[in-house]
Amino acid sequence: MKIIETLKNVWKITELKDRIILTLGLLLVYRFGAQVVLPGINIDALGGLQAGMDGGILGLLNAFTGGAFANASVFALGIMPYISASIVVQLMGIAIPYLQKLQKEGASGQKKITQITRWLTIGICLVQAPGYLASIPALSGASSMGSLLVPGFSENVFYFSSVIILVTGCVFAMWLGEKITDKGIGNGISLLIMVGIIATLPQSFLQNAASRLEGGNGGFMMILIEMVIWFLIILASVFLVMAVRKIAVQYARRTASGGYEKNAFGSRQFLPLKLNASGVMPIIFAQAIMFVPGLIGGSSWLKDTSAGVWMQSNFSDMFGFWYNLVFALLIIIFTYFYTAITVPTNKMADDLKRSGGFIPGIRPGSETSEYLDKIMSQITLPGSIFLALVAIFPAFVMKLMNVQAGWALFFGGTSLLIMVGVAIDTMQQINSYLLNKHYDGLMKTGKNRKAVAQ
Repeated sequence: MKIIETLKNVWKITELKDRIILTLGLLLVYRFGAQVVLPGINIDALGGLQAGMDGGILGLLNAFTGGAFANASVFALGIMPYISASIVVQLMGIAIPYLQKLQKEGASGQKKITQITRWLTIGICLVQAPGYLASIPALSGASSMGSLLVPGFSENVFYFSSVIILVTGCVFAMWLGEKITDKGIGNGISLLIMVGIIATLPQSFLQNAASRLEGGNGGFMMILIEMVIWFLIILASVFLVMAVRKIAVQYARRTASGGYEKNAFGSRQFLPLKLNASGVMPIIFAQAIMFVPGLIGGSSWLKDTSAGVWMQSNFSDMFGFWYNLVFALLIIIFTYFYTAITVPTNKMADDLKRSGGFIPGIRPGSETSEYLDKIMSQITLPGSIFLALVAIFPAFVMKLMNVQAGWALFFGGTSLLIMVGVAIDTMQQINSYLLNKHYDGLMKTGKNRKAVAQ
C-alpha cells in the first residue's frame, strides 16, 4: 500500500526520523507531568474534583490540559496562559507603536516579542495559580483546603509552594513547546494542546459507550450512528481548515533559468485566500466573553433579581439555547474582527506590485488592496457562519441525541478544530520533508544529465 511505503520513506530520512522521535519524547514528558499531583494533596480526595469537571466550561478547560486540571497536577494550568499572553501581545500590536516597530524588524524584533510574551505568561500564571488553588475546595465539594491535604501538611506552605510549582510547570510546558517547534516536527504549543485533548478522548468515548450499552439508551446502533456523525463533522472541519479562494495573479515577465534561459510572458499563478483565515481564535475570544454574563448575573447587585437568575441559569450551561445563540453571534463578529487584523490586504497588494504581479482587470496598488479586501469580506461571511455551526454542534448532539457532555465536546468546537488543524499542519510539514528529499534526487539526476551532455 502507498501509505505503508510513505511511512517507510519517513524513517529513511534521518533528520525527519530524529525530529519525530524527539517530538514524541517531549510529548511523553508533558503527559507524564500531567499525572504528577501537587505536593501535599491527598490523592484519594481528588474524586470530587474530577467529578466536578464533567462537562461544561470546566470540562473544556480540563480537556485542553489533558486531565491535568482535574488531577491538580503540576501542569494544571497547561499551556493556556501562554496562549492568552500571545493573543494579548498580538492585539496590543495594533495599538502600541513600540510593538508595531518590533513586528517590522524581522527576526530580531520577533525575538523581543517572544521575550515579552514569556514575561506576560509568567504574570498571567501568578494571577491564575492562586485562583485555581482557591477554587479546588469548592469544585471538589470539600469544606476547606485543609481537608484535601495529607495530615500534618500546612495550608500556608501548600499555597506558597503550589503557586511556585504551577508557574514553573507552565513555563516548563512553554519551553517544551518551543523546543518541539525548533528541534521537532510541527508547532509545539499546538501539539501540546492537541495531545491534551486527545488524552481525554478515549475515556469520554468509553463512558458514553457504557451508558449506551448498560442503560438501554440506544445500544450499539446509536454508538455506530454517533461515529458516523463524528466522522462527517471531522470531514467538514477539514474542509473548513483547508478551503481557499484562489485569486488569479498575472506576471508580466519572469525569467527562469535551469541550465538554459527562458523568457515566460503572461505567467499566471494564484493567490490563495483562506475561507477561515482566523482559525480557532474567534471561538477562543467568544468563549472568554461567555464567562461575563454569568459573572454579572452572580454579582451582588443582580443575583437576587429575576434578570440575574436568568443570566446565571442560561449562561452557565454551555449546551443551552441562549448560550449557543450568543456564542454563535460572537464567533461571527470576532471572525470578521480577527480576519481584518491578521490578513494584511495592503501589504499583499504592495508585495504583488513590487514583484511585478497584478490581478487581471485590477490596477496595482490601492485598487488591488480594495479588491482583496472585498473578496475577503465576501468569503468571511460563509466561513464565519460555518465556523459558528461547527462550534455549537456539540449542543445539538447533546440535546438531540442524548450524548454525554464529555463526548459531545469532541463533535465540534475548539477541541475538534484544534485537533484537525494541528494534525493537518504536522502532516504538511512531514510531507514537505518527503518532497524535499525527492527534489534533491531530481537535482542529482539533472546534474548527471548535464555531465553526460558535456
